Amino acid sequence: MTITPSKARPSSVLIASVATAALAGLLFGFDTAVIAGVTGALKAKFALSEAWLGFTVSSALWGTLIGALFVGMPGDRYGSRNVLRMLAFLYVVTALGCALAWNWHSFLGFRFINGIAIGGSSVLAPAYIAELAPPAQRGKMVGGFQFAVILGILLAYVSNAVIGSLGLGDVEWRWKLGIVAAPSLVFFALLFRIPNSPRWLLAKGRDAEAKDVLAMVGMSPDIARRELDAPKGDAKLSWSRHRKPITLAFLVAMFNQFSGINAFLYYLNDIFKASGGSLSPDLQAVMIGVANMVFTLLGMLLIDRIGRRTLLLWGSAGMTAALTVGGLALLGVLPSWLLLPSLIVFIMFFAPGSGAVIWVYISEVFPQNVRARGSSIGSSSHWGWNAVIAQVFPVAAAWSAGVPFLFFAAMMAVQFVTVFFYFPETKGVPLEDMDAHLAR
Repeated sequence: MTITPSKARPSSVLIASVATAALAGLLFGFDTAVIAGVTGALKAKFALSEAWLGFTVSSALWGTLIGALFVGMPGDRYGSRNVLRMLAFLYVVTALGCALAWNWHSFLGFRFINGIAIGGSSVLAPAYIAELAPPAQRGKMVGGFQFAVILGILLAYVSNAVIGSLGLGDVEWRWKLGIVAAPSLVFFALLFRIPNSPRWLLAKGRDAEAKDVLAMVGMSPDIARRELDAPKGDAKLSWSRHRKPITLAFLVAMFNQFSGINAFLYYLNDIFKASGGSLSPDLQAVMIGVANMVFTLLGMLLIDRIGRRTLLLWGSAGMTAALTVGGLALLGVLPSWLLLPSLIVFIMFFAPGSGAVIWVYISEVFPQNVRARGSSIGSSSHWGWNAVIAQVFPVAAAWSAGVPFLFFAAMMAVQFVTVFFYFPETKGVPLEDMDAHLAR
């Protein structure tokens, strides 16, 4: 792509680039949450037991693990934007494939490939945004990716509710899964209108193009000169040189999943059915989605003000309490009506805490030349634990609906202690200074 500097619209290029990359988060959220509205139909259509339903739901998640693990090298070599184009094409194909699946095996295949697109974009989109963003606004801008994820989840719940009201019968689940092809096409088209990351261009020695992009996104001349003069460094990711960022990325992603967030999102309708509430599961799911979006916005407003570490600590404490109440409600120790408010309180602490921080933290702790590969470690940890939990959760919940909640509550208490003693604050630290900051 030939880039011409423009003084007239630098901020608009930055906003358009960040917004386009964040659309990957919307597809990520939609594709992972939409399954909550079709679990019953899939179970009936393919005669699945609880264990095989867990395997079917987690099929996409094993794909996300593969995508997250292996996208780092092509991302560093060819650039995040360019690889995202290929992943966007996969989003389109797999949405249509899931809608038109002719048997269980074909459905599993398309969901697995869809997972590859989700996992890959969860690595590259936040990394691309982090490389464009000014240090003082990096948390908010990368947090925009998480907001898009939450918006995608909410849209999935709303879409499921709307399509479910149309009386489409046996093909209802196909429409619920196939509708995501539309935003996928939009994402694919917009990726041809944004520039490569200037930091990636610098790492590849394409300094002239990098200067143009730096000017287009509105980076100041002083920062631009510093970027151009920064040493290119070693492009090898290793445990000996990158022990701290690898450990941080792994832990923040692992604890994100051990909050139980995605188990709840995938099986939300089933959880509410088990509680016996008077409201419909679809309506309660939409309420959870709205709360998720509102409090993710709060996290975006706070992340560059009070910092990543503080949000994680407050979030851990709140989630521990909320999950304990939810678990006791499902066990019958507390009234069952407390389940919905406990999950809303859980979201109030998850969304601005682990939800807002995970992709920011993973995308900013690694040096430029290994950022995509380093980010893939955190993202693959996220998706690997996600797949395991999604597969095990329906079996565990069938045995005891409340015990998984209490397990997740205990893990959030462990997260609080780990963050308090080990996690550094990265708020406002320039990417080029992050190595020295983490070594303190």
